[in-house]
Amino acid sequence: MIRPALPGAATIARLRRRAAGLGEDRSGATIVEFAMTAPVLLVLLMGIFDIGHMAYVNAVLHGAVEEAARNGTLEAVSTTAQDDKIQAMVARVAPGATVSSTRSSYYDFTDIARPEVWNDLNNNGVCDNGESYTDENKNGQWDADIGKSGNGGANDVVVYTVKATYKPLFPIPGLTNPDQTRTLTAVSVRKNQPYALQTSYGSAAKTCP
Repeated sequence: MIRPALPGAATIARLRRRAAGLGEDRSGATIVEFAMTAPVLLVLLMGIFDIGHMAYVNAVLHGAVEEAARNGTLEAVSTTAQDDKIQAMVARVAPGATVSSTRSSYYDFTDIARPEVWNDLNNNGVCDNGESYTDENKNGQWDADIGKSGNGGANDVVVYTVKATYKPLFPIPGLTNPDQTRTLTAVSVRKNQPYALQTSYGSAAKTCP
């Protein structure tokens, strides 16, 4: 049987020198380091761009809502036209955004979000079991929020709420909804101009079922 020739001392020494050289070779290290840090850098940049864009959309939305709310205090205002204007302004910075709005009117600022007066006999915080109440907003039922839907009338206080939903340019988990959308909300409170006598709340007594 023929045995393979073993490398000589010179060959072994040469191989050792090459191995030592490989340990000191730094060529190609930059590309490896870049491959490791690039994903983190890209996510960081996307997050910065996303937050910046969100702040911009939010500023545009709030500015549009404040302007629409001021215009809404006038007697002959078209609330539909104001809503359409907000939709157009938001769409310029967030293409494809959907905008929804609600208006609730109150007799005074202190009435905002308060329930209609009722006799809470069972102390459960709800008008039920034949408890009596005052139908202050004249809609024939007890309401936990006395506000009436719509822009109200002269001297009424109006809470104007607008929500804009859009798809972020750079969606980041935790900052978007499960469907990859984001919803921003703007609220403005204004008192209508005194262009007529203010309609007072009702005083009819009724009972809850």
